[in-house]
Amino acid sequence: MSLFSDNIRALRVKHKISQEKVAESLMITRGRYVKYEDGTSEAPYEILKKMAQYYQISIDLLLSVDVRKIEVSDLLKLENNRLILPIQVDQMGENRIEVVTQTVKAGYLNGYADPEYIEQLQQISLPFLGVGKYRGFPVEGDSMPPHQDGDIIVGSYVERLGEVLDGKTYILITRSEGMVYKRLNKNKKNALVVASDNYFYPPYEVKASDILEIWEYQCSIARSDRKTEALESDTIKNMFVELKRDISEVKNSIGLTN
Repeated sequence: MSLFSDNIRALRVKHKISQEKVAESLMITRGRYVKYEDGTSEAPYEILKKMAQYYQISIDLLLSVDVRKIEVSDLLKLENNRLILPIQVDQMGENRIEVVTQTVKAGYLNGYADPEYIEQLQQISLPFLGVGKYRGFPVEGDSMPPHQDGDIIVGSYVERLGEVLDGKTYILITRSEGMVYKRLNKNKKNALVVASDNYFYPPYEVKASDILEIWEYQCSIARSDRKTEALESDTIKNMFVELKRDISEVKNSIGLTN
């Protein structure tokens, strides 16, 4: 048995449809359909496509999410067969925000599309954010000051790559690097160039095909009240100019030339 087999059986039973009727709609024999439902045969792409159209859900949903455990009609359906879990609210009608803590961060790449994994995440409510789909992610490292280890970045879900804007910060969930929080430096056609606010780290390119999710920064939750100094670009340039001048003076003092 497979998740796909369980799903098509559950959907058929839920809609109170016979195997004969489903097979007829797919333009195949009942015997052939039964093999898909009992898991003894794998459905080719054309059949997957027809089943997705028949039940008006995505192929991604049929193959990767246990539809017996969720209300399919409540799922947010996005372009390119992308799915995201439904927006949950508390008793006051405020959005409940799932928080990916350091403890469960390692499993997010495997569980981001799994309803059971998401439901087990800790939840908070921030009424000032308004309507939308939000999620909290842990900060790691020193690449994005003033945010520090232990801080939580709350982001809003970005449906389309074309919606991201230069200069804004985003949490990127990628296949190669996992979870990163960076500032968008340049929006290219099939890739994003991202940069750290800590100038010690050089910008780099992330291919669109490597991106699983994008969340735009909305607010942060921090435990530290440490004062951080903001370094403007002009200040940094002046620092390098002074350093270069000092090096030149040292070279001249010991008789070295360029």
